[in-house]
Amino acid sequence: MVAPARSRIRARLLAGVLVLVWLALAGVGGPLVGQLTSVQNNDQASFLPDDAESTKVGARLGEFGADTTLPLLLVVEDDSGLDRATIGELQGWAKQLPQQSIEGVPGTVGDYLAEPKVPVIPAEDGEAVLVPLTLDAAEAEKSVDGTAISTSIVDALRADLGPDVAADVAVTGPAGFVADLGEAFAGIDGILLLVALVVVLVILVVVYRSPILPFVVLTTSVFGLAFAALLIYPMADAGWIQLSGQSQGILFILVVGAATDYSLLLVARYREELHRSDPLPALRVAWRQTFGPVAASGLTVIAGLLCLLLSDLGNISGLGPIGALGIVGAMIAALTLLPAALALLGRAAFWPSIPRRGDEPRHRLWSGVADRVTRRPRRTWIITTAALLVAAGAATTFNASGITQAEFFTTDVESVQGQEIIDEHFGGGDQRPVQVIVPESDAAEAKGVLTDHPQVADRVEEMPSQEGAGDVLLSVPLTVGTESDQARDVVRELRDELDSVSPNALVGGATATAVDTDDASQRDYVVVIPAILLVVAVILVVLLRSVAAALMLVTVNVLSFAATLGVAAVLFNHVLDYPGADPSTPVLAFVFLVALAVDYSIFLMTRAREEALAVGTRRGIPRAVAVTGGVITSAGVVLAATFSALWVIPLLFLAQIAFVVAFGVLLDTIVTRSILVPAIVADVGNRIWWPGDRRMAADEREPDARP
Repeated sequence: MVAPARSRIRARLLAGVLVLVWLALAGVGGPLVGQLTSVQNNDQASFLPDDAESTKVGARLGEFGADTTLPLLLVVEDDSGLDRATIGELQGWAKQLPQQSIEGVPGTVGDYLAEPKVPVIPAEDGEAVLVPLTLDAAEAEKSVDGTAISTSIVDALRADLGPDVAADVAVTGPAGFVADLGEAFAGIDGILLLVALVVVLVILVVVYRSPILPFVVLTTSVFGLAFAALLIYPMADAGWIQLSGQSQGILFILVVGAATDYSLLLVARYREELHRSDPLPALRVAWRQTFGPVAASGLTVIAGLLCLLLSDLGNISGLGPIGALGIVGAMIAALTLLPAALALLGRAAFWPSIPRRGDEPRHRLWSGVADRVTRRPRRTWIITTAALLVAAGAATTFNASGITQAEFFTTDVESVQGQEIIDEHFGGGDQRPVQVIVPESDAAEAKGVLTDHPQVADRVEEMPSQEGAGDVLLSVPLTVGTESDQARDVVRELRDELDSVSPNALVGGATATAVDTDDASQRDYVVVIPAILLVVAVILVVLLRSVAAALMLVTVNVLSFAATLGVAAVLFNHVLDYPGADPSTPVLAFVFLVALAVDYSIFLMTRAREEALAVGTRRGIPRAVAVTGGVITSAGVVLAATFSALWVIPLLFLAQIAFVVAFGVLLDTIVTRSILVPAIVADVGNRIWWPGDRRMAADEREPDARP
């Protein structure tokens, strides 16, 4: 009796030490979670690789004396017309604006202007006035207390520094969009995380019917996020990895969802073992049986996310290590902090529904599902596959051709309202120039190519290199909006035509940046997606020791992804009437749905293999479904709910990712894992474990051959 008592004391001491270590880690990493926003980089141009033409042009602008600028546009509108007195007031205000100061920003507004004079441009219809401020990008993008100076200027113009006129005033342009984008991402630190945690807490209370255990699991998730921030913040601050607003939002959701899923699996196995033994022995068995599936699941997600490093886009490749570090935090917390807390709490963690030794766990619902699915497995999987194929057929209509800045937001923001005013009264107004660098010897012919194009303005500004490089910079505006599809076509046509003039010609500018981003996204489809499939398949082969099972799981998960994309296409195109989607949306959705959703198949199939070794596959798969059904469904609901929390950030990209991942996870949980996979396994029998099928116990019945 003495030895077991000492063993229990040592176990609880170890658990107490682990809890204290985690408290210390959370004390350091917790504040860093709120500071991640300060090391974000949301500049689209910085996402492109160094060898992109637009990147090369942007890097060389300084040698031509063409300082990079950040346009800020203030527009005033009155549908009844703006009289001379109002225009005079605006001119007086614009004249004094460069001398104005802004609280918290050193110097005056004029210190951040590339052009010291602020013009006032009335519209021809007399109903609007445009006041363009040309900010010096290098100065305006510097930060004061974590806020870009350009954003401070925008905020001041929207508050007390703006013109006091009896008309509608809006601040827009690239600087206005950046400010609104920053405000949207500002919700990540507060409302997004709060909503995700509240949603998870409600689900856990329903699942466990306990006032204690949900908070233990939720604390595990929060501490896992703190651990991840402890790793990510210094790396992002040093520039080793690129953290964007979208990456940070996905990181929060990913860690909370994954840590909760892993915790659900451990707690479910612990509860099952408590019916057979005392708490500490039960916890040891549960930890040993859970470690493999959780480690395999986490490594699969980590490997899939790291495949994003193959992307040419900085925001996508940056998400790879950021998400991977988040999963590391989730795994370590679920496998160390949670067991330590359970060891200290014992059976009391489940109060008032305390599992008693000797009671048999009940799985009535999932036993019934397993029986129905495996009774006629071939007919079941054929019908299910046909339904998924129908849904997948619509995936080809998913519009991922890109969206404009004005379409980024899901709510009305001032920058979009201002741009609409400019479009109405100034013919678009946003024709930022195309910038071409060519050797001086080819400049005349290149100018001819530019001016001969029907959608290029006649005036061409030519600037020689100030460093004696023998090149010139040709800057020319287009007659179509910078972000329009027509402008992108013009850039592609100019690149083709200028290549015949000079192989060394480079075409850059805002439109060229969008074109290069689209091209990089298209490359990701043929590089990143196959890499993810290969990595996931290899991990499944190693885990399940079966080529057949690994190929089956990868195939059904790809089918589930295609069906999800098809449903999303119908919803986005015909119900919600979205303008399109970011080109990276399908790639990111694929990562999450294949790497994350395969987790549930891993949980099921590892248990199925365990049962098949004892009773054969056809008897083992119904048992595996019955035992894992509740916990896997709960995990799927938790993950879907956490990704749905992305809807609170008013950005179209995140809203679309939220739906695709949430719906896809539920589809995988309810259909793929509960119906399709068990039916296929029951039909194929022990052959699903090929080439290791000889180790399985003999199947007692033949598969139902009837379709």
